[in-house]
Amino acid sequence: MEFVSGYRDEFLDFAALLFGWFRKFVTERGAGGASLEGRWRQLEAQIRRLPQDPALWVLHVLPNHSVGISLGQGAEPGPGSGLGAARLLGEEPPLHLRDLSSYVSFVSLDGEEEEEEEDEEQEEKAEEEGAGPEKVEPEEDGEPASTSRESPHEVNPPGEPEEAEQEARGSEDAGPEDKAEEETEPEKKGWRNEAAPLHLSCLLLVTDEHGTILGIDLLMDGTQGSTGRGSGMENLAPRAYALLCHSMTCPMGSGEPRKPRQLTVGDTQLHRELESLVPRLGVKLAKTPMRTWGPRPGFTFASLRARTCHVCHKHSFEVKLTPCPQCSAVLYCGEACLLADWRRCPDDVSHRFWCPRLAAFMDRAGELATLPFTYTAEVTSETFNKEAFLASRGLTRGYWTQLSMLIPGPGMPSHPRGNTPSLSLLLNGDPYQLLQGDGPNLMPAVPPEPPRSLFGSWQDYYTWRGLSLDSPMAVLLTYPLTVYYVITHLVPQSFPELNIQNKQSLKIHVVEAGQEFDLVMVFWELLVLLPHVALELQFVGDDLAPENDQQHYTLQRDGPEVSVRNGSGLSARLGSGTKEKGVRRDLQIKVSARPYHLLQGPKPDLVIGFNSGFGLKDTWLSSLPRLQSLRVPAFFTESSEYGCVMDDQTMAVATGGGTSPPQPNPFRSPFRLRAADNCMPWYCNAFIFHLVYKPTHGSGARPAPGPAPRAPTPAAPSAPARRRRGEKKSGRGARRRK
Repeated sequence: MEFVSGYRDEFLDFAALLFGWFRKFVTERGAGGASLEGRWRQLEAQIRRLPQDPALWVLHVLPNHSVGISLGQGAEPGPGSGLGAARLLGEEPPLHLRDLSSYVSFVSLDGEEEEEEEDEEQEEKAEEEGAGPEKVEPEEDGEPASTSRESPHEVNPPGEPEEAEQEARGSEDAGPEDKAEEETEPEKKGWRNEAAPLHLSCLLLVTDEHGTILGIDLLMDGTQGSTGRGSGMENLAPRAYALLCHSMTCPMGSGEPRKPRQLTVGDTQLHRELESLVPRLGVKLAKTPMRTWGPRPGFTFASLRARTCHVCHKHSFEVKLTPCPQCSAVLYCGEACLLADWRRCPDDVSHRFWCPRLAAFMDRAGELATLPFTYTAEVTSETFNKEAFLASRGLTRGYWTQLSMLIPGPGMPSHPRGNTPSLSLLLNGDPYQLLQGDGPNLMPAVPPEPPRSLFGSWQDYYTWRGLSLDSPMAVLLTYPLTVYYVITHLVPQSFPELNIQNKQSLKIHVVEAGQEFDLVMVFWELLVLLPHVALELQFVGDDLAPENDQQHYTLQRDGPEVSVRNGSGLSARLGSGTKEKGVRRDLQIKVSARPYHLLQGPKPDLVIGFNSGFGLKDTWLSSLPRLQSLRVPAFFTESSEYGCVMDDQTMAVATGGGTSPPQPNPFRSPFRLRAADNCMPWYCNAFIFHLVYKPTHGSGARPAPGPAPRAPTPAAPSAPARRRRGEKKSGRGARRRK
């Protein structure tokens, strides 16, 4: 059993969903033959019998004039012949957005050739002179979305799919005759060569009134040399009609097949062309085309609710998914996939082995959902819609955008997803600026007196800090509060000889800290909670941006203000709303953009890692032995008990040691994480454990503990032997979770 829930970037899940749905759409749309027209009649009859969705559906027409897509060959960056969805995401998908950079990049199509600029200017001038009352609102580049197309009488949905499929797939999937024609006449056909970007001329998007994506179609235009209005924007009606049909019979978002109560179209001419087609489906078309539209407060992304089979990875829009009847943890599309997973070899990767363990993990769901917040029931639900929760509370800027696929709000400086913030962001405003939303300040003034007792729960911390239990700040503060809990509770319990609570300075290494450094200012709260301690946090990991390597700056509480300075002496004053009585402590921030085993420097007092996932990255097989040699207290969090078991096994393989029994983290994030192929409870920083080093006089790796598996079904027939999870592969290290 292998999962990446809680680790993989949500944007990658969203991309996989789009590719999967679009691939199925293109395949079914392109299925031709002598019975093509009859198939369309059957499809229309089927749609007319579908239940009606009371929500309004919207067909968006989004032209693209200035952005092209460059597709790489694979490991090497640069333009290439194009990649299919399977090759892009593959069976072992990347775990970081930066891994996509060698495959896909976006390039500007403006200003590269003067001739094309002149052509565009002439087109714009002609359109302005001939604009009629039906002209739609212009895009940012000044070009209207409405274009010249064939008349409605020439629209024929059954005859379009083959041409549409070739446009969507590109020259790589075209037939032999088409390929030969493209090679001899590349400029005429408009397909790109290896040096030119692919142009996505138009995006057709079907959503409901809440913003849920129900279908998507991509109109490819070839190279920049063929971005004329006629090459990619012709014959939209057949493409749009096919997209509408597929969106109703196979909606990308959650829910059963259905047809809308009413449909509105975001393009004047396309609206007119669909007037004779949409009624065939038993759908009412709005009297006039849509002029403006914006998602309602219940905005969501379909990826948050479209789940997959654990074995064949088919999405819920393709098959009906049901959980394992015994553990209720893992989703399957049918008995065949369940049995295949049950009988996997070797035994310790089979569901037969894991089923009783997963059932025990599922029993902890209620305990993990026991939190004091007013919104607990919503955010701990299996169907929790994180995007809607954040948007409804105005949490669309600053650090909140790191938690979702939302774009930063207006007026807020931002940095690209996955990149660390520049120092200028840290030197501007109060230390909680990036933690704010669109409404009133989320963080109250720092209490004038330091805490008189140690906090062991969100309830106690919120009461002292003056936070309302309706505040979502726990989602961001889980990181500094977890560090606080390790220092004040766990280290004294497990390593009392260190006497850590009486130390006036602490050097802490935060390992594999790419995501945590993106939220670096949340760690300012440690100065509030531990005002008597001078802290040094060194963020280490090869996921950190190289330009931040060896950066060093200091956050200081100095009287009524806070000062921040970097190693070059630059400083700024930040209002803190608190007063000190002759006590000055600071927080040192250092950055080392390299794997932990390559880090040089003094031995730390403590090592901490968040949502570690030892089995997901080969560098842990070198970093864990380094920690073994240092024998420093090392605490790690995981997003599930399953992850803790996997980490224990990886530690045994890497060092011969193990991990302590995991315990729930009282300062875990309240947001339940989306799980694509299972129903287990996943939360950021859900559990904490520490490394148990192999005794210096001992030798050999201990076996991973676990209950004996039951076998409710007959044993599987013999199969070729495979490496067990605990074995170390030469040149690769531990197995990756899929």
